[in-house]
Amino acid sequence: MSIFTNPASSSKEDAAAYTAALLGLLGSQNPLDVLEQTPAIVASLIDGVSEARLQREEAPGKWSVRQVLAHLADSEVVGAWRFRMILAHDRPPIQGYDQDAWANNLWYADAPSKLSLETFSALRRWNVRILRAAAPAQLERVGVHAERGEESIAHLVKLYAGHDLLHRRQIERILAAIA
Repeated sequence: MSIFTNPASSSKEDAAAYTAALLGLLGSQNPLDVLEQTPAIVASLIDGVSEARLQREEAPGKWSVRQVLAHLADSEVVGAWRFRMILAHDRPPIQGYDQDAWANNLWYADAPSKLSLETFSALRRWNVRILRAAAPAQLERVGVHAERGEESIAHLVKLYAGHDLLHRRQIERILAAIA
């Protein structure tokens, strides 16, 4: 299992390793810039690629690009909720979720790639608008994640940016593997 796998059943140590790996991918890049740029970069990666190719898995049991796009859209829904809860409430609980259960039970394999990308892009623009409008003190507000403990919005923004970079690389890898 890769360090970038984040099953719902992760131990605290696994969750910490996953977090560190995402932050490592981000490095010194501006996380809001990464968030803002990712939809266009993903769109350029899949531009001209047939839907049939986008639904091919790189290997048995691995996600297709279509599934990655659906995951990005749903992850943005989760991020939208988390950002808003933390901005509007004092130390709200932040529930984790099982990304594989979502992928399997929410029809990721059947989700039209274009619709997933459009959904991800629109939600991302809305989220970046809110995050850029937030004052520095607001970005330090925290929620209490069920698996990882206290996390500020600023920290979550970095995690989401690292998550973007991870999935951008994954899409590139899948497209190369199924060429």
